[in-house]
Amino acid sequence: MRLSATLASIIKNAGILGLFAALTVGLVTVTQQSTKEQVAAQKRQAKLHALEQILPPQTYDNDLLASTIRLHDSLLGNKPATAYVATLDNRPAAIIVEASTNEGYSGSIDLIVAILADGSLSGVRVLAHQETPGLGDKIELDKDDWILAFNGKSLHNPAEYGWAVKKDRGQFDQFAGATITPRAVVKAVRHSLLFFDQNQQEIFSAVLQQPTAEQEH
Repeated sequence: MRLSATLASIIKNAGILGLFAALTVGLVTVTQQSTKEQVAAQKRQAKLHALEQILPPQTYDNDLLASTIRLHDSLLGNKPATAYVATLDNRPAAIIVEASTNEGYSGSIDLIVAILADGSLSGVRVLAHQETPGLGDKIELDKDDWILAFNGKSLHNPAEYGWAVKKDRGQFDQFAGATITPRAVVKAVRHSLLFFDQNQQEIFSAVLQQPTAEQEH
């Protein structure tokens, strides 16, 4: 009789523990899913905010994050990149391309470059780098306004020889004690303009035909 009572107690406790475990797993699953969706939304908002810094929202009326093309072109660096294609009234407005260069003083520098449909630059921002604090990190807007010098420039403004730092007889300033970093960024921005010049019709056509589908270029 005592054995039966003990066995019943074990079974009861095991059932309670099993129910508790199931509830815990369910709660963790729901929490993870909720957190995942929240993180994804935050990442989307952060990315859109970065894009809007160099391309004012009033210049386009489509969803930039839904109008993208995957890129594989050496002019944009050695890794896959994305182009965000902006349209206004279903007409080409601009593209924002991701670009990278391994020619920084401390390695890779990642950029986003906004180019209007007329080929002029709307803006450039550095997304990631490992350049020396106090020297090369002046490519960041919150450290220096140097990056704003690209605004309004185009592939032929300045002429090819002008797309260099002043130490190399170009038109862009270098930093005191740091020439390699701005030199690398200037080159990467010009390469982005070259890419746009060579591929703009194909890119705009792909997105205008299928505005919500990500294409492979």
